[in-house]
Amino acid sequence: MNQPNFFGIRHLSPAGAYYLRNFLDEKKPVLVLVEGPSDFNDMLSDMVREETKPPIAVLAYTKEAPVRTILYPFAEYSPEYQAIQWCYEKHVECRFIDMPSTAFLADRDCDMPDTDGEEDRVSVYEQLDKKSGEDGHDTFWERVMEQAGSMEAYHLGANSFGANVRSLTEGTENDWPETVLREAYMRQQIKNAVGSGVEPDNIVVVTGSYHVEGLKSWQEHDEDLSRMPRVEANHTLMPYSYYRLSTRAGYGAGNKAPAYYALLWEGLNRGEPMYAAYSYLIKLAAYQRDKGNPVSSASVIEAVRLAGALAQLRGGTVAALRDLRDAALTCIGEGSVSNIILATADTEIGTAIGALPDGVSRTSIQEDFYRNLNDLKLEKYRDITAQDLQLDLRENRRVKSEKSAFLDLYRSFFMHRLRVLGVSFAQYQAVNQDNATWSEHWIVRWTPEAEIELVESALKGDTVDGAASFAMKERVENAAMMGDIALVIEDACCCGMEKAVGYATAALQKMAVDAASVEDLAKTAQRLSVVVQYGNIRRIDAKPLEPILQQLFYRACLILEGACVCDDAASKVIITAIEQLNSAELAHDFLNHEEWIKTLENIARRDDLNTKLSGFAAAILLERGNLSTQQLRTEVSRRLSKGVPADLGAGWFEGLAMKNRYALIARLSLWESLNEYLMTLDDEEFKRALVFLRRAFADFTAVEKDEIAENLGEILGLNGQEVSEVVNAVLDESSQQMIEGLEDFDFDM
Repeated sequence: MNQPNFFGIRHLSPAGAYYLRNFLDEKKPVLVLVEGPSDFNDMLSDMVREETKPPIAVLAYTKEAPVRTILYPFAEYSPEYQAIQWCYEKHVECRFIDMPSTAFLADRDCDMPDTDGEEDRVSVYEQLDKKSGEDGHDTFWERVMEQAGSMEAYHLGANSFGANVRSLTEGTENDWPETVLREAYMRQQIKNAVGSGVEPDNIVVVTGSYHVEGLKSWQEHDEDLSRMPRVEANHTLMPYSYYRLSTRAGYGAGNKAPAYYALLWEGLNRGEPMYAAYSYLIKLAAYQRDKGNPVSSASVIEAVRLAGALAQLRGGTVAALRDLRDAALTCIGEGSVSNIILATADTEIGTAIGALPDGVSRTSIQEDFYRNLNDLKLEKYRDITAQDLQLDLRENRRVKSEKSAFLDLYRSFFMHRLRVLGVSFAQYQAVNQDNATWSEHWIVRWTPEAEIELVESALKGDTVDGAASFAMKERVENAAMMGDIALVIEDACCCGMEKAVGYATAALQKMAVDAASVEDLAKTAQRLSVVVQYGNIRRIDAKPLEPILQQLFYRACLILEGACVCDDAASKVIITAIEQLNSAELAHDFLNHEEWIKTLENIARRDDLNTKLSGFAAAILLERGNLSTQQLRTEVSRRLSKGVPADLGAGWFEGLAMKNRYALIARLSLWESLNEYLMTLDDEEFKRALVFLRRAFADFTAVEKDEIAENLGEILGLNGQEVSEVVNAVLDESSQQMIEGLEDFDFDM
C-alpha cells in the first residue's frame, strides 16, 4: 500500500509554512492531517475566520480544581496554521490527529504538548551548532532550512533532519514515553483515515520533522490505546502574543525572534529574499530615531552591506538574524550592545497580539471580561504594552448619565475584582499624596497570562463579579485570623461588592468573640478603619462596621500593656500595632479616646515593660500634645540616669526618636539631658550605650544630624559646623571594626 505524503516541519517556521502550501498545491490532497490535539477539531473553523488575527492559541483546562492547562499556540507563519488555512480555502477536509488534550492534562502539568526537544535532543542540537560554527540552533535552522530556496529542498531537508536527530536520541529522552504514546495515537488516526476509504497518496500528514519516521510505520502496528489516561477538560481559543511565542518567555517550541520571523514570512510571500534583512534594519533604525537616538540612512546602508558580507563569510547566501544583529551592533550601535538592546528586542520579538471575533469560543467569564472592557471604555488598554491609567473616583457632575458620572469608579470596581481573582491585567500602584482617597493609579497590560488566569477563574463563577465574590467567600471560610477577614472586607469595599462586605462582616463578628493577639486586633482595626473612612466614596454603607471597630479597639486597649512585656524582636510587631491603633483612633471620634490616652500613659510610665515601647508611647503622647515639655524632661532624666542600665536607657531613647523628630530636635533640654547622661557613664557603660544609641540614630537624615550637631555645639560651646562635620564623617576602618565588634559582643556574658 502507498504511503501518505509526510511533510516534516518546525513548529514556527515561515519557510515551512510557505513551502507546505506549495506542497499542498502540488499534491492536491483530499484530506490533511495536522499534528495537534484531536479534540481541538471543533476549533478549526473559528481559527481561520476572517476576523481572527494570529497569534492565537487553543487553551485546554481541567474542569476540576486544581486547574491544569495546556496551550497550543499558532502564529500566521506556523505551518500547521497555514495547512488549516489552505484546507478551508480549497474546501478540503482537515483534522488534528495528536493525542487529545484530555490525555495530556491527565499525564502531567505542561504548557505545551510538544517542545520538540528534551535533554538529549538539546545536546544533539548543541553539538550540531558547534560543528556548523553557528551561535545557536535558531541560526543553524534559519541558515539551512529557512533559506532552503525551494519546496523540494525544504521538504527533503526537514524530513532528513528529523530522521537524523531521531536516530541519535531515540529512546533516551525524558519525554520518550510520551512520544511513543503520541505517535501510537497519530498512527492510529492515519490508519482510521485510510480505513474510511481515503487513499494514502491522497492524504498529507503535517507533523514535526522528528515524528515523520515514527509515523511511517502506521500499517505495521495495531495500537492498544484503551488504557490511555484522561481527565475531563474544556478548551477555548484565546489571543496570544509574539512575546509569549518566543523562547525568551520560556516557550520550548518557540523561537528567539517571532517578529523577525514574521518578516521572513512576508518576504517569502513577496518573493523578495532580502526583504527581512532590509525591513529588520529599517525598523531598528526607526525605533532608535523614535527614542531620540539619531541613525543616518548611510548607517543603515552600511549595515545591510556588512550583514551580507558576514553571511557570505559564514557560508550563507542571505543574511540571517545573527548577521543582521552583528551589523546593527557595528553600524548603528557603535559597538555597544546597550545602545541597541531595546531596539533589537522590539524589532525581533515585537508587541503584536492576536484577536478573535466576538463570541468565538470563549468561556463565559472571558465573555464578561471583554464585555466589561467595552462597557467601561477600556478597549484601548488591551495591548501588550503597559499603559498608565489614572482614575478619579469622585462623581463627574459635568455629564448627565450616572454611568458616565461614575465611570472611573466602575473601572476601579472592575480592576479590583480582577486583582482579587489574581488576574494580572491591571496592577494597582500606590498613590503618594495626602489626599489620595479619590485617586487611583493602575498599570494596565493585556498578556496571555492574564487570559489564562481568567480561564482558571471560570471554576469560581461565570462572571468577573461572581468569581470575585466566590473567591472572597472562600477566603472568609478559610480565614485563621480576624485580620484575614478584615482584608476581605477591605477588598470587597474596593470591589464595590456590598453583599461580600455583609457576609465577611458577619464572619468577623463571630470570630471577634474569641480572644485575639494585639497584632491581629490592630491589623483588623486598621483595615476596618480604612473601609469606614472611605466607604462613602465607593458607595458602600460602612455603618455596620463601626460597632465592631469599637469593640476591637477597646479590647486592644485592655491587653496592649501586657503585650509590651516582650523582647526587642517582638517589640517591632507591637510598635506596628500601636501605630495602627493610634491612626484608627485619630480617624474616628466614636472610638474611646480617654481609654487610648490612658493606655499610652501607662505604657510610657511603667518601668517593667520593654523600654523601646515605653519610649514610643511617650513619642505618640508628645506628638498628640498629651506630654508637656516638663513631663518629657522629667521622663528623660528618669530614663537616662546613672542607675539605669545603658541598654535600657538607650532603648527608651530609640523608641522616643521613632516619631516627631523635628519636635525632639527643637527641644534643647532633651539634648542637654542626653549629654549629661553620657558624661556620667564609665568606659564600659559608654560602650554599651553606644551600641544602642547608634541604632537609634541610624536612620536620621543628614539634615536632622546637622540640626542635632548645632544643639550639641551650643551645649558644648563649640562651632556647630565643626560638630556637624565630625558627626556626619565616615568612620575609618579601625573605628568601624571596633563598633561592629561591640555590636557582636554579648554584654551579659
